Amino acid sequence: MMRTGNPMLHGETFTSAGVGVIGERMTIEGTVNKTLIMLFILVLAAGWVWGKTMGQEAPIGLMMGGAIGGFIVGLVTFFKKDWAPITAPIYAGLEGLFLGGISAYFETKFPGIVIQAVALTFGTLFCLLIAYRSGMIQVTQNFRLGVVAATGAIMVVYLVSMVMGFFGTGIPFIHEGGTIGILFSLFVVVIAALNLVLDFDFIEHGAEAGAPKFMEWFAAFALMVTLIWLYLEILRLLAKLNSRR
Repeated sequence: MMRTGNPMLHGETFTSAGVGVIGERMTIEGTVNKTLIMLFILVLAAGWVWGKTMGQEAPIGLMMGGAIGGFIVGLVTFFKKDWAPITAPIYAGLEGLFLGGISAYFETKFPGIVIQAVALTFGTLFCLLIAYRSGMIQVTQNFRLGVVAATGAIMVVYLVSMVMGFFGTGIPFIHEGGTIGILFSLFVVVIAALNLVLDFDFIEHGAEAGAPKFMEWFAAFALMVTLIWLYLEILRLLAKLNSRR
């Protein structure tokens, strides 16, 4: 059974979607095109909020609406995969609202940090894609299990930290700019990046298995979830490094 650390892509994703159905099938090229469309929508929304935020008070309502709305639409997409052609672009737009605001916030504190984070995110994406396609990275069962376990551990740490935050405390050091905080962020960035490799592998197998056409949108959506996570973690890591100067 294929597994991926991305919660949007699990072992039964393509099976439950109706692999081998009659009609148009999912292709890798189609998934790439859908991903580019979602990126375009996300950048448009982010740019709009960025323009409203830079040099002004951050539009908290838009940012929170984007974050909460994106989470809800993401859950809907996960459970109703055949809705992905509609919900995936909506998700991209909502996440763009959040990313535009949070990016502008970090940019005002550390000028130049956003372009660095964007460059590192897409640089990581392309380097890992080349490594995967060339066979330099082999997605074995042990590789999958390791990444899945590490991803799950990170999610547990973040959940515990969030709950502790409601009581005015938190897990020491991991959110600070000290050595432990930087090493933790670096570890999370590495795991997020490795999730991209699992996503590449899973999408390739889905196309080979003959998943229905709408799964291109779902696969693009799942890949966007990982990319957004990776970008945010790189942004946090760079912020911690800049805070030490």
